[in-house]
Amino acid sequence: MRTRTLALTAASGAALLAAATLTPAEASPAPGAVSAVAPRADSGVADRGGAGIKEGSVSAADLLAKVTSCSQISNGKYRTDEETSATIPVCGKNGAVFWKADMDIDCDGEITAACNANTDPWFQDDTAFHTSGDKPLSAEKLPYVVVPSSSSIWNYSSAGIKGGGVVAVIYNNKVEYAVVGDTGPSKIIGEASYATAKALGIDPDPETGGADSGVTYILFKNSQVSPIESHSAAVTAGDALAKQFIQNN
Repeated sequence: MRTRTLALTAASGAALLAAATLTPAEASPAPGAVSAVAPRADSGVADRGGAGIKEGSVSAADLLAKVTSCSQISNGKYRTDEETSATIPVCGKNGAVFWKADMDIDCDGEITAACNANTDPWFQDDTAFHTSGDKPLSAEKLPYVVVPSSSSIWNYSSAGIKGGGVVAVIYNNKVEYAVVGDTGPSKIIGEASYATAKALGIDPDPETGGADSGVTYILFKNSQVSPIESHSAAVTAGDALAKQFIQNN
């Protein structure tokens, strides 16, 4: 984002990640809830193929066909950038929420070659949600989405959206599965990690990259990937949730 708010403290991130280790009973808090657990924790590297590789079996067209109309659940609308007017609502569907916006590039978290204070004028070395080892996420390596910080406009946690929750990000007929990994300004929407943008063929440069429009974000309620840094677990859960979403809408 062109304007950022501070991420949550490490303690807060650790507490939220602790919730990712669920018992079988806790793993299904509501109908349609999915908790994907990977067999081991990654180092933060997205365990996926290269950009352009199709993820899962559900097409972008099939998902987009279910989000052609909006039943607004947010109390107001969001801006895509500081200088724009508020035109983006958060919409509700069975088992998910979604919005259609731009994509600004989040390079916050772990310091890497692509994401650091030299490459990103707004760089912060933390993310709202942490890895299983209580480290900031790697924006360069892990596909994740930024949700607006809770406000009178909308409270993501009250809508069943959690840190580590599964997101289908759709752009230019491609689907990329990601996790909820960071929080941003309370009045701005439309942001994802460097890795998300790169996988979708969007310029991932945090200062000059991104997409002006055409990005759809579908966030699946009551889902959570464990460990949050396992991209393969996000893809497995995302494919199952996408199929369920299509059936239920």
